[in-house]
Amino acid sequence: MTDSHFAPLKWRSASVLSVGALLIQLIAPAFAAAAPTKRTTATPIQHVIIIIGENRTFDHVFATYKPVAGESVSNLLSKGIVNEDGTPGPNFANASQSSAIDSNTDGFKLSPPSNVPYATLPPALAGGYATAPFPDIASAKAVENGLPDDYYVYLTTGGTGFSHGDVDTRISNAANLPNGPFQITSATHPYDAYDNSPVHRFYQMWQQFDCSAANATKDDPSGCRNDLWPWVETTIGAGTNGNTQASGFNDTTTKEGSTAMGFYNMLQGDAPYLKFLADHYAMSDNFHQSVMGGTGANHVMLGTGDAIRFSDGNGPPAMHPHN
Repeated sequence: MTDSHFAPLKWRSASVLSVGALLIQLIAPAFAAAAPTKRTTATPIQHVIIIIGENRTFDHVFATYKPVAGESVSNLLSKGIVNEDGTPGPNFANASQSSAIDSNTDGFKLSPPSNVPYATLPPALAGGYATAPFPDIASAKAVENGLPDDYYVYLTTGGTGFSHGDVDTRISNAANLPNGPFQITSATHPYDAYDNSPVHRFYQMWQQFDCSAANATKDDPSGCRNDLWPWVETTIGAGTNGNTQASGFNDTTTKEGSTAMGFYNMLQGDAPYLKFLADHYAMSDNFHQSVMGGTGANHVMLGTGDAIRFSDGNGPPAMHPHN
């Protein structure tokens, strides 16, 4: 999963302070709809459903989640970064973002110098389908199969109406965002609409976290400021693979903008299915991923509990394929 989208039962794209995604919530309904099969197990558990957290973060969806009585959660709401209505909270400044300087002549830096807080974030930009993927339910069923009947309607809705990279005026103050997380949804931007996708690549992720031992404290031993998410998105994005950036380069050229700072508001009805699962079962509270890296590394770690390396066939490590 990389640039997919999900709505109530559809992929979405955007993230908050990280680049992780939630696996589609169709998995559980699919199991529930399957014909029952008698089998003997050592425990009452017969199925284990793995939901991969990748490319989107916990706060992307659960930013304003309020747990059931007797439980607690660490999210944007509990930290006072946002209010229940999605507006900036009393501790909003704790999530402020900065620009930095990373010169080509100096080489890549995990923690670039000269961080300067934004006065306003780079604009929120549109992404995803400009029009819905299918014109009607019959067309959707002709291509997709095995989905719950009430899902197909969401393949006929949600078009952005914008070209990829346009300022997404469906989002409140899209071109003049306060320096911190912002709510994506509104009366003009319903939950079943498609959104942009943040960068999710290895070196970009490390730089977005902005980690340095010099910044380590007792409360934050990692020394990660988490303050370069929009800056990396707008200056390199998914990258050019060594090619020169286009002339007239600006905050919209990579077509990502401040996508990583967007969140959905469960207290206003967003992500109802994921809220139901959290209320009735369990959640990976703020667990993002097993590896600070992209899709492949995390799938390998999930399946093997180890990182992959290249070998010469006899055991010793070898140079990985490149160029």
